[in-house]
Formats: sequence, C-alpha cells, structure tokens
Amino acid sequence: ARVECSFCALTFHQGRIVQARSHESLEAEARLIAEDPEFKGYIHDVGGPTANFRGPACAKQAEHGACPGKRCLSPEPCRRLDADHADYLALLRRLRALPGVKKVFVRSGIRFDYVLADKEHGDEFLHELCEHHVSGQLRVAPEHVSDAVLAVMGKPRNQVYARFAERFARMNEKLGKKQFLVPYLMSSHPGSTLEEAVELAEYCRDLGYNPEQVQDFYPTPGSMSTAMYCTGVDPRTMEPVYVPKSPHEKALQRALIQYRDPKNRELVLEALRRAGRTDLVGHGPGCLVRPPRKEG
Repeated sequence: ARVECSFCALTFHQGRIVQARSHESLEAEARLIAEDPEFKGYIHDVGGPTANFRGPACAKQAEHGACPGKRCLSPEPCRRLDADHADYLALLRRLRALPGVKKVFVRSGIRFDYVLADKEHGDEFLHELCEHHVSGQLRVAPEHVSDAVLAVMGKPRNQVYARFAERFARMNEKLGKKQFLVPYLMSSHPGSTLEEAVELAEYCRDLGYNPEQVQDFYPTPGSMSTAMYCTGVDPRTMEPVYVPKSPHEKALQRALIQYRDPKNRELVLEALRRAGRTDLVGHGPGCLVRPPRKEG
C-alpha cells in the first residue's frame, strides 16, 4: 500500500510498496525461536511498523506500481483500495498454533484506518486482535487531534481515530477484557501553532493520558514534512504552512503534552498565555484545568 505519512521515512528504506514475507518464512523463524531453551513462549511482535499491510493496495498497484500523485488512505481511502486482513489473520492463527508458543503479540504497527476500511474482515480481525494479540495495551499512531495538522501530516481526520477507539473499547468490553489504546503523539509538526498544541494537550488531559515520552518533530532527509519545514510551503498545494522552528517554541509545544510534569509548569503557563488560553491556568503542578462552563 502507498500510505506514507508526510513525516515518515519508511518509504525510503522499505520502498513505496509494502513487501511481505511468506507465511512459511515467518513460521520457520518462529519455530527456530521456540526451540531456544530460553524461550518463554511469547513472540512479542509480528509485522513491525506496517503490520496489517500484507499485499498490494489494489489490483492496479500490483500491475502498474504505486500511483505517483495520490495516497491510498489519505485524505480518504481510495475507492480502488482493497482493504483485506484475511492473509494477516491466517498468519497470526498459524503462528499462535505452533508448539511451545503461548502468545503472539502485535505491538507496533496497526494502521487503524485500514482496519475500518476492511468491510469484510475488519470486525473479525479486531475480535481476534483483542482476544489473542494485545498485551494490555495496543500502540497506535493518531499523531494529533487537530484536523488541520492531520491534513498536513497526511493522516486521517481525528473522527476516524475516535471511531476506531470506540470500536476497540466495545470489542474489549464484549470479550470481558481491560485493554487500552496508547496513542503516539507528535508535537511541533508543520501546521501546528500553539493553538493546535493546546488542543492536543486538552485531549491528553481529557483522556487522562500522561505520556512519559513525546515525539517532537525534527526534519529527516527526503520527507515531505522536511520540505515544509525548510520552505514554509506545503508542496502538495503550494500554500504557506506555519512551521514552529525555534527551540523555545518547540519546547513550549512539547511541554503542553506533558503538562502534568512539575518541571514543565513555567513553559506550560507561558504557552497558555501566548495562545490566549488563560482560562486553562490552574494552581497545582498540573496547570491545565478544564475551562469553566458557560452559563446558559
């Protein structure tokens, strides 16, 4: 599939079309691991950063290669997209049935919008994922909550992630499991002003999420986001895009996500003042309160 995010370098070292190893190759490796006397029965990740992509995005891509001017999932799933988890389901079933294997986990690479796009096997995949392949927490990468920033990132709108989170919660409730999504979030990506950074911080607050680590955008060679960082222009539209560049502003945006950390208090207060959001200022170390409710 051609699904590269604007900031991602995966396409430069994996190629623009996902390459998948055969079931036989993966089974042979799993059997080898299971023979190790120190193996405890747990295979900790199957699939890597593009776990649920196992084949061409569509018949046209298989014959002609990736489209030069469009992406498969952003801003909307392409009408030609053949979203199908059947092969990945078969692989996971095969690996978890091996002698000596207790659990097979999927940790690092579920593309949630691709799950939603699979009308035939999406529910079946989510059921088996939650029942067999999540170790309490599943990491996913919404990256941001502002649709304006997500559009620049080449990511789906926030409502798509919200819909997946709701389905994930419902599935775990149905299975009687307490499992949670852990979102990867990024600060100071091109397009993110302090206003969007505050919006992301409010999301973390409302979710009760206090990330220990934050991915702060830095330019990497060749990516579209790096072109925006250097030029201040979105090359897809040739429209200007805001770029937070100074180390201090980047520190402000990063601190907002980790607003509960007492050492970030002064940075958070400055960011809220600069964003005109003094209604969020509290008195404790966690100085990002919910704004007062408006009367009427």
